[in-house]
Amino acid sequence: MAEAKELKKDFIRRRDNLFSKNSRQENPLKFSMEYSILVEEHIRAVASGTKYNFALTSAGSFSRRELSPYSDIDLMFIAKSITENDSEISWLVTALWDSGLEVSHTVREFSDIKKFLNSDLHTFTQFFETRFLLGSEKIYAEWNKILFSLLNEEVEVKLLREMFEDINDRYAKYGESPKVLEPNVKLSAGGLRDFQAIEWMYILKNKTLLNKQNERTQAENFIELLRENDYTTPNECGRLLQSYSTVLAVRNLLHLHSRQKNDRFEFSAQNKISHMFYHSKDALAVFMQRYFQASNVINRFSKSMIKKFQEEITLPLPDSLGIELDEDFILKGKTISLINKRQLALSDILRAFYYRGLYGAHFDENLRSLIVEIVENYDEVNQQEPESSVFFREILKLPKNVGQTLAVMNELGVLSAFLSEFKELVGFLQHGVYHCYTADEHTLMTIQNIEKLEKDKSTLGKIFNGIKDKEILYLAFLFHDIAKPINISGHEIIGAEMASSIMHRLGYSEEETEQVIFLVKNHLIMEQIAFRRNLNDPETLNSFTSRFTSTRELDLLYLVTYADLSAVNPVVWTSWKSDLLSELYRKTKSMLEEQITGEELLVSTTYLVPKEISKHSPHISESHVREHIDSINDIAYAHQFSDKEIARHVEEIQKGVTLSALFTELNEFTNITVITKDFPSLLSKICGVLSINDANIHDAKIFTRKDKIIIDSFNVTDFRTHKKINPERYPKIKRDLVDVVSGLLRLNQEFAKMKSKWWRIESKFFKRSGKVNVAFEDHEKYTIIDVFSPDRLGFLYQVTKKMNELGLIIYFAKISTKGDDIVDSFYVLDRNGRKISPNDYELIKTELTETMNEML
Repeated sequence: MAEAKELKKDFIRRRDNLFSKNSRQENPLKFSMEYSILVEEHIRAVASGTKYNFALTSAGSFSRRELSPYSDIDLMFIAKSITENDSEISWLVTALWDSGLEVSHTVREFSDIKKFLNSDLHTFTQFFETRFLLGSEKIYAEWNKILFSLLNEEVEVKLLREMFEDINDRYAKYGESPKVLEPNVKLSAGGLRDFQAIEWMYILKNKTLLNKQNERTQAENFIELLRENDYTTPNECGRLLQSYSTVLAVRNLLHLHSRQKNDRFEFSAQNKISHMFYHSKDALAVFMQRYFQASNVINRFSKSMIKKFQEEITLPLPDSLGIELDEDFILKGKTISLINKRQLALSDILRAFYYRGLYGAHFDENLRSLIVEIVENYDEVNQQEPESSVFFREILKLPKNVGQTLAVMNELGVLSAFLSEFKELVGFLQHGVYHCYTADEHTLMTIQNIEKLEKDKSTLGKIFNGIKDKEILYLAFLFHDIAKPINISGHEIIGAEMASSIMHRLGYSEEETEQVIFLVKNHLIMEQIAFRRNLNDPETLNSFTSRFTSTRELDLLYLVTYADLSAVNPVVWTSWKSDLLSELYRKTKSMLEEQITGEELLVSTTYLVPKEISKHSPHISESHVREHIDSINDIAYAHQFSDKEIARHVEEIQKGVTLSALFTELNEFTNITVITKDFPSLLSKICGVLSINDANIHDAKIFTRKDKIIIDSFNVTDFRTHKKINPERYPKIKRDLVDVVSGLLRLNQEFAKMKSKWWRIESKFFKRSGKVNVAFEDHEKYTIIDVFSPDRLGFLYQVTKKMNELGLIIYFAKISTKGDDIVDSFYVLDRNGRKISPNDYELIKTELTETMNEML
């Protein structure tokens, strides 16, 4: 017992000393190797030279000698008979735990090899990564002999295909892009597992383990093998080693900082770690570009090797079936190769990419490696040729695969070599906004997403398929965020100027250039109007429509807006937002085609017939309906509600009750319509009730009759599940609404209880910190206030409460969520029914900003 305590004390001292010495991870591979060897030595010390009739091996990252500080320490006991060795195995595991080593162990018999070969790929691939620690070397050798004897050609093909499928499943779960903003450094595309999966395939193909008994990690040994066997170029091997080291360093630092196993590289950790490497103001941006460059190198190597292994297990095509595309390139099946190895110019490379897109093909490893080497040493000043522009334009004119072709050009560095302005966009991190990809990845996803509309039967699909010259559209996507590295705020203006310069350089006409400038300059406006403004407001419609000289411009901007939103984050593009954009598009198109104003459009589409409405309820008459319609001086009311809903409103008002609450299930939301007598703080109180009932408000429309009866409509979801409200909760919400209007509900106390209830998990749901902002816009009838902030529980309640205190009356509100960020827009007047004086803007901004900062 005393000896175990001493071993434990010594191990912890040496481990902590190693962790402390490597707190900055200057050499992560050396650290992981030294930590792994320290653990190996400790295990042997605990076993104290005892002879065993089993083999004890390390597994997983431990066998690779790539342990991170809090990685699982995986052990595998291999025995001919588990029963005969059970007591000794149990004793050793207990002894290891007693000596300070929290090991995870499995026990295997020889029969398990065949068993897991047929039933469990994950377990079987663990058998490829073992390293002998102690016990019977004879048993270990016999185990490996049986393992590799089973790997005939049929098994090899089966296992490789399962490995390919496993990679696809992993990407589906953790992200298929190596440029996800908050990656899992182990399991996302471009993470450590991408590289390790190739190691497994190599072991399987070559029937040899990579567990060399030298003081290097498995990654270093494997890359040396790649170099020796000409799998790729020496320079690519160097980049691969540096990239793997970078990602491993991040993993090690995540463990050290959180003092636990942690592979998720979240924004807070990015901030902390980046400042360990750089001390400049742009430390975060610089470090993350370095990280994404590393993950891209790992991912592109992984994809190339997977294609190589896929080709090796398929029947090779005879050389006679190869098609010479020109004097330089040949297509065999779906693989493009270089006929005669020679130095390629940039125009040659772009020509190769044109063929790649045209035939939906890929490059063989030799051509891919050659392109990477040329691009790495490319001098754009001395080598740019006019032919390059010709082939680049041909790529944009391809009938399909444009987005995929440009994505691979970006992956191999060709896009930045050709368009130097694009280089700063590569790996550019957009911190604190709702994007979940780097700026370059987002840009190219817009093109890939828009191409998916080819088979879409929706309005968007018809518009896309109706455009013959899609080159202009693709150029707008390429340039829409090109100026973000210069300045995110106003990037659309600077981007339009950059697009003009680039297009003139590429030889485009003035007319073509102007079209792209228009789309880049206005790529944010359609989203802003649809999600922040009242689409039943004539002034809003007139102002938006005045931007267009043709329906073609509207069509193109609609496509740009859709693709931009659909490529930022899977949760951003919702059917609700789709409907809002569609509504704005339809109304604007009608105004352009018919050459009418917003007022004329809204009047022509308003059909409120009292007789038809009264049919929906036996409790109301035509005169009731007519009186109700005459009492609402807002044309938007008729566009917001159906005849049946309006009949219900009239019916509830005729009842004369204190408050009515109507619940309707929509596609994505629960709609709650509240009917009651207005008073100054009413909207704030309704928002407060919804908040204490865990309802997240997405949209609020406020209508007030001449007799001060309000009809307020809210689209809400459950803040935890983001799904519709469970109907069982309707009675409680209605009771709280009645009580708050009657003065029986102490809202401040209930809100404090709600915050107390959820404070532990609020940070889980609302992760972002960030700046808040308040902006004002003048309108013919109202002052519009836009509020920008990270989201928080009860946000709308607190903001509307403050507005009430400032004497602001809210006539319309639109809430737009972007991930964890929100933009709330309010149409307001003062208590005298007048627009807000610009002299009061600063006071309102200060008060609202202070309220929001208190919540954050």
